Amino acid sequence: MKLQLLYSRVRKAIDDYNMIDENDTIAVGISGGKDSLALLYALSGLRRFYTHKFNLIAIMINLGYDGFETKKIKDLCNQLNVPLYIVETEISKILAINNNGISDENISCSLCAKLRKGALNSKAKELNCTKVAYAHHQDDVVETTLMSQIFEGHYYCFPPVTYLSNCDISVIRPLIYVTEAEIKGFKNKYDLPVEKNRCPKDGHSKREYVKELLNQINKDNPGAKKKMFSALCSSTVEGWQKDNGS
Repeated sequence: MKLQLLYSRVRKAIDDYNMIDENDTIAVGISGGKDSLALLYALSGLRRFYTHKFNLIAIMINLGYDGFETKKIKDLCNQLNVPLYIVETEISKILAINNNGISDENISCSLCAKLRKGALNSKAKELNCTKVAYAHHQDDVVETTLMSQIFEGHYYCFPPVTYLSNCDISVIRPLIYVTEAEIKGFKNKYDLPVEKNRCPKDGHSKREYVKELLNQINKDNPGAKKKMFSALCSSTVEGWQKDNGS
């Protein structure tokens, strides 16, 4: 995936759902994975020519697992002229205590996500940010929609923009028009400094199960994931109606 195409997809998502306002300060949550680094690349480039002026910072949460590395991420942020803030936490220890004697691994995955987002949003608020950008891409959207049907019995997905009243910050998801395959291509083309996920449960979750299921469905029925995404965009699910009427 070329950089200009990434800019185009991200800009369309931002425009369709009014994600950025004049003089916003946006915090990008950096995990060290390909998705968040691609998002950082896209937003840092859009600063130069987007309709609304906005400021950009990066926030990285240290979960406390051994082997946490930041040098390559720091170098990339310096290259892109984006300030990086690292938040030290003991989330890994909290998860170890919580999971003692608990067999359902999804409990700790859910708690981890809640704690990570809490730490990210709190730091963003501390830094006077108005928006926090999450790196959910199109595949994440489709996976979440299917997970809600399989495991919860209803048709739902997180919206492109979510207002968090408890901290007066909006979460935006500018990668919703970009597929995971396209991000992988972008990572390889631009040699993004991806850091290995240190979580011991990486690759062993309900989401991973649904991801594999969807990949098989898409293999048997080419274009199925795109159609599922289109169905969500044209649905009445809260938050998915485009602001510009396109």
